[in-house]
Amino acid sequence: MNPFKLFALLAVLLLTACASQSPSPAPPPQERTVGPLARSASAASPTTPNLTARPSAAPLPERRYTGPLTAMSEFRTTSDSVTAMSPPVDLWDRIRRGYAMPDLESNLVRDREQWYSARPDYLFRMTERSRKYLFHIVEELELRGMPTELALLPFVESAFNPQAVSSAKAAGMWQFMPATGKHFELKQNAFRDDRRDVLASTRAALDYLQRLYGMFGDWHLALAAYNWGEGSVGRAIGKNKKAGLPTGYTDINMPMETRFYVPKLQAIKNIVANPAAFNSTLPLIENHPYFQTVTIRRDIDVNLAAKLAEVPLDDFRALNPSVNKPVILASGTPLILLPWDNAAIFQTNLDAYAGGRLASWTVWVAPSTLRAADVAKKFGMGEAEFRAVNNIPARMLIRPGSSLLVPRAAHLDQDVSGHVADNGQLSLAPEVSLKRITVRAAKGDTVASIARRYKTTPANVAQWNQVASTTVFKPKQAVVVYVTAPSARKKAPTAKAQARAKAKPKVKAQAKPKQPLKKP
Repeated sequence: MNPFKLFALLAVLLLTACASQSPSPAPPPQERTVGPLARSASAASPTTPNLTARPSAAPLPERRYTGPLTAMSEFRTTSDSVTAMSPPVDLWDRIRRGYAMPDLESNLVRDREQWYSARPDYLFRMTERSRKYLFHIVEELELRGMPTELALLPFVESAFNPQAVSSAKAAGMWQFMPATGKHFELKQNAFRDDRRDVLASTRAALDYLQRLYGMFGDWHLALAAYNWGEGSVGRAIGKNKKAGLPTGYTDINMPMETRFYVPKLQAIKNIVANPAAFNSTLPLIENHPYFQTVTIRRDIDVNLAAKLAEVPLDDFRALNPSVNKPVILASGTPLILLPWDNAAIFQTNLDAYAGGRLASWTVWVAPSTLRAADVAKKFGMGEAEFRAVNNIPARMLIRPGSSLLVPRAAHLDQDVSGHVADNGQLSLAPEVSLKRITVRAAKGDTVASIARRYKTTPANVAQWNQVASTTVFKPKQAVVVYVTAPSARKKAPTAKAQARAKAKPKVKAQAKPKQPLKKP
């Protein structure tokens, strides 16, 4: 006989003997219950980590049982079974299960629903584009305990295009402005722009949204602040409070773009929740990762990396959109993203690669002010190619300290240093020599009027004075402008200067009165 069964039988006999000596009857068995914490655990999705902090349970009162012990049946030695929730059918189903934001009901939502549903081809292309990134975003939202409909926000921001750039210079699928990106530690230098990076921009966007929700305590107001700025939303709320008015999203006064912002997200949320109701079709996106990270230890050309991974170049760039040069600098961008099955292929092909050096480009730091044509000639490049690779417009000089991408010499085996890869910048100056002057604004002067007066653009005046392009200057306020230096005008008058000179009205000189002839 099994020793364990023999031990159990002896224990039962001993307990039975003790029970027979007690005159009091055994109480009826109590029904076992499952506590609320156990119920909540059974209700949680096995794929959704629950990071919400719960208060510790209060200690149970001590109970002393003085009645006789009863034998435990063999079939009760196991714990109660908990029925697991069925896994999501696909990623769309997983997103629906995590909806946690209050629904917005308004005519603007109906308007956007009709707009999207009337464009099924656009909607399909947009959702198809999202398949590379959506799983990662949902994972990050669940780890933070955030509503999963926020994973749909890039549909509104950029149509899930990580290369999108707005007229206001916001970039990436989360549309970060340059200053906001720097605040959330998104590097922007000559070799990469992390506002476009899939991992970094998603981390920054969720950090920003969490902070905004903490400020306003309302997801609709947080989204309005993401679009309009927390300062603007805060001032609008303060204005309503002062007037004794409600301060909800639909109550405050805001620009039309922000007024449509949350309705757009709500419309997409409703379509994802029930595509058939809007005559829409969502592409199948499986509930598993699309990509994985791969570490690179040497500089490598983008074309070669895509070839070794056996991935089309467009797909490689779509997963690594922050790389804006033809080479990946390992010390600055040590991780690349590859489709899940291609990561192992890349490593195998890289280990077997016998084609020599991996990178055909390196970085050269300009020691002085130089013309693009001179640098191109120095490294055996055509001027047009050099300008295109380094994004140098025409009629611009290269300032000292600029980090420039140039062909890598055959004998050079050293990769670009981490300091240059992380901090490289391109600094340019116009070829025409400019002189800085300070003028005093007249009453009613604006950025635009100053720009017209000194023959430049409002954007230049705004940048020189670090003000908005709509600023109205105070009377006698000091305004900085740059004008063509006198020496430059004397050496080579510009076409504009010649045109201005021709356009000036000519003042006819007054005839001098004739002097009477003096007698000798």
